[in-house]
Amino acid sequence: MARLVVLGGGVSGHTAATFAKKWLGNSHEVVVVTPNAKWNWIPSNIWVGVGQMSKEDVTFDLAPVYAGAGIIYHQAKAIAIHPEGNEENGRAYVVIESTESNKLGAIENIEYDYLINATGPKLNFAATPGLGDANGLGEFTVSVCTADHAVHASHELAKCIEKMKQGERQKFLIGTGHGMCTCQGAAFEYIFNIEHEINKAGVRDMADIKWISNESFLGDFGVGGLHMKAMGFAVSSKIFAESLFAERNVDWIIGAHVNKVEKGKVHYELLDGSYGEEDFDFSMLIPPFAGAGLKAYNKVGEDITATVFAPNGFMKVDANYAAGAYENWKASDWPSTYQNPTYKNMFACGIAFAPPHPISKPMSSPNGTPINPTPPRTGMPSGIMGKAVARSICALITKGPNAELHKASMANMGAACVASAGKGLLTGTAAAMTIYPVVPDFEKYPGTGRDTEYTFGEIGLAGHWIKHILHHLFIWKAKLKLGWTMIPE
Repeated sequence: MARLVVLGGGVSGHTAATFAKKWLGNSHEVVVVTPNAKWNWIPSNIWVGVGQMSKEDVTFDLAPVYAGAGIIYHQAKAIAIHPEGNEENGRAYVVIESTESNKLGAIENIEYDYLINATGPKLNFAATPGLGDANGLGEFTVSVCTADHAVHASHELAKCIEKMKQGERQKFLIGTGHGMCTCQGAAFEYIFNIEHEINKAGVRDMADIKWISNESFLGDFGVGGLHMKAMGFAVSSKIFAESLFAERNVDWIIGAHVNKVEKGKVHYELLDGSYGEEDFDFSMLIPPFAGAGLKAYNKVGEDITATVFAPNGFMKVDANYAAGAYENWKASDWPSTYQNPTYKNMFACGIAFAPPHPISKPMSSPNGTPINPTPPRTGMPSGIMGKAVARSICALITKGPNAELHKASMANMGAACVASAGKGLLTGTAAAMTIYPVVPDFEKYPGTGRDTEYTFGEIGLAGHWIKHILHHLFIWKAKLKLGWTMIPE
């Protein structure tokens, strides 16, 4: 009997574990280690953050779902990997620390035959002074990265709306809280949901709303922007985004590295090397991501973390990490199997794998400060990766070490995104977009790097209803309810 251990129960890890268990059946063990007792459909946190959904609407308990599927579940965080075992026992194992209240901090070793690192990111609030504490509940700003963060954000937003109703003008600042952030899309959704809610409350004229981002242009989104078919024309995401901001009277600051947050004020550096300050009454700034902080040790206890993980803490996989300068970058640099090059029984997927380089063009200020989005690996790509890695491991277990691995390169992968701009039965709006491939391939698609026949977008009420339906579909899928395998990633 082989044992697969999955570290992380988010979109990628949950997808990998549930499909692996379905395909392997009771002949082999699937174990999930995740510090969270609840699963969170993160794309809907923005609706929690404006009071349009509750925490209970976007989360559910993992334990009964895993118990029903026959998956062994540990509510714990992984702290170290021993891919060679130790001198007494040559079997690989992972060290975990319990996060359950009744055995908080208890340490346990779990042996494995195969390991999937799907730990997701560490929300690195500490990278920007004043941005937030380790839990993300900062004194000065809010967050929508977790369901609890979003609940806190909704309470603070409600206070601001009440102040505006009492005649007190409010300034809103939404975006990224560091020069190396990703997830501009989440902030993009949140700023327009705030604008929508303030409109509904009848106090839009009492609000100043501003966007601040590390993107070099609006609509970069960490993928270098895109050209998409809209109304029969190829329209750049820059024009699309600028139009959306202008129509809703939302101002912007771009190419910005937020380097400090104080009460009611952010300090930032721009790509041209200048510095500035921006006041606010309410601010939601996405933190930068880092690896979960896992350590790795060889058989004699020597630290091999630098062998297994990149400096940012994400696990090395089958990517080209020696591509060098931007001019040398190719779509083929990106990983396809997500197998660790040193230890072939370890894989990483979702945010947990180390990308070879950004997708957006790297930029720095004259002061040497890097200011550019890091690559997004969330949502649909995370699910696709998780499923592909699960297929590979199942093949290795059932067919032997020479089994062919499944591939899911972001350079050959399409993705769909539905970005909400406000929730409402008849007043909701969302931008529904597809992109193919996620990582541009300028050799195959000269000029744009993408196939414009499969890269398109529209905005309107229909997009909102698509996002609302997807919310329910993916929670149904994650709960492993009837027909869950038929719902695509």
